Amino acid sequence: MKPVLLVGAGEVGAKHLAALADAPGLAVAGVADPAPRTELPPDVPLFASWRAALRAVTPDLVVVAAPPGTALAAARDAAEAGAAVLVEKPGTTDPAALTPRPGDRRIFVGFQPHFAPGLDALLTEPPAVVRAEVLLAVRRDPGYFRGWRRTYATAGGVLHQQAIHGLALALRLVPGDVEAVEAEVMHRRDLAETEDHVTAAVTLSGGATVCVDARVDHDGPPVHELVLHLADGRRLEVRGRNLEAGLGEIAAAPTHEELRRAMYAAVLDAADGRPVHPCLFPLTALRRPLEVIDRVYRDARVVRAAHAAAA
Repeated sequence: MKPVLLVGAGEVGAKHLAALADAPGLAVAGVADPAPRTELPPDVPLFASWRAALRAVTPDLVVVAAPPGTALAAARDAAEAGAAVLVEKPGTTDPAALTPRPGDRRIFVGFQPHFAPGLDALLTEPPAVVRAEVLLAVRRDPGYFRGWRRTYATAGGVLHQQAIHGLALALRLVPGDVEAVEAEVMHRRDLAETEDHVTAAVTLSGGATVCVDARVDHDGPPVHELVLHLADGRRLEVRGRNLEAGLGEIAAAPTHEELRRAMYAAVLDAADGRPVHPCLFPLTALRRPLEVIDRVYRDARVVRAAHAAAA
């Protein structure tokens, strides 16, 4: 059994614990979190810091589920210690922090929906996309935006924390530099610095556009989907609650635990020198989505409700 260290025992860490419990050939050998917010298995040691855990556990795989403010430092320390590293999105909100370092080749960003059915073939031979539409509609109430999620500096906005799965996938399929951005960011509730709704149209140098409509004040069923309009007139839909159906049927979508277990296996294969799975997202490739997101927020027109503006 290969030992696994989990860094971060909050909401996302709990999801990784559930997935790791049934991951073939893997065993959680430790959890690093100074203030865990999820119940840990009784036989798993808890460490107050990831550095102490790395020394004690010597893991083959480190799964980083910490907030963006600490995730990148933890991932780089783990990579320098020789582990294969999987980072829960977004890892960081600062594109400049992703200036490559030698150990970064052992780090991958965890976008589990990118392992959904059909996306491996799509990423292996990307079609010519003229327009990509990212749709996110979920409900996140003010209580959700507390602690590290309160400020842009520590969490980013809706595009970093909620819509990045679809946006990053769109940008993996659509090349080009940003030529123009038209965006609007709306604040209707008191969500600290986080917006309720952001819309954007990003024009890239190849002529394609990436459009985003992402909101966290939606009262209907949650959805996060990507629609690709191809140059040959076809339309591809990556569907699901969080893209997990991929190009397949929603009823046959794999569970999020299954998608995470596929990520663990792919990261370990890559670290062992086997061919890199097309759905893996190397750390250095995260810089482009973060630069696009920064440009959207920088150029957006900001609209605030009267009570929010007075706060």
